[in-house]
Amino acid sequence: MTPRAGAPRLVRPLLVAFLVVSAVHLAGLLAGQDAVHVATKPLLMLLLTGYAAARGGPGLLIAALLCGWAGDVLLMPDAEPAFLAGMGFFAAGHVCYLALFGRAPVRPVSGAVYAVVLVTFVALLWPGLPDGLRVPLTGYSLLLTAMAWRAGVLGRPAALGGALFLFSDALIATGIADLPQLPAHNFWIMLTYLAAQYLLTRGALDLHIDATGAAPGAYREGRIRI
Repeated sequence: MTPRAGAPRLVRPLLVAFLVVSAVHLAGLLAGQDAVHVATKPLLMLLLTGYAAARGGPGLLIAALLCGWAGDVLLMPDAEPAFLAGMGFFAAGHVCYLALFGRAPVRPVSGAVYAVVLVTFVALLWPGLPDGLRVPLTGYSLLLTAMAWRAGVLGRPAALGGALFLFSDALIATGIADLPQLPAHNFWIMLTYLAAQYLLTRGALDLHIDATGAAPGAYREGRIRI
């Protein structure tokens, strides 16, 4: 695996566009403007993917972000088949992230904490979940939790991104299980999700691929300019 060439001149414009569209999207959610939601949501991960590609991001990162884009689009209709398909794309994105993280060791204590969180949360959700979603959501939650835990190999920003991704999807799950919701629930879902994807992207981009014989997915420290 070798670093991608990228397109440095597009890096800053794409990052600014992602941040601006994210802000408009979040403002639209707070204002209850469905038209803004529909217009901006499909652009979010495309812009972040473009930013990652312009910075020469690895293929697995690009694939993970594109899976996120497909999941975002499929979750827009309020229909169970589309929801399951969207969840499948997000699951594929988590697999890409896990492959990107490689086999570097992660603190077992944090793994134990994530395991306790997973078991506790699934136990709380289980009674309120529709029968057809119990097994798929449990399997997805296991994969997401593994990704959140393993994200720490890319440093603290990515570790925070993994945790926020888990929190964002937990908020979605509470809605499915008819558990109490936060005020401006969808706003918090998208805020934490966008922050998660951005932090995971920065974590991957801020580490150079080790081209001197390291195993695929292994990284070494090395800052890259925005």
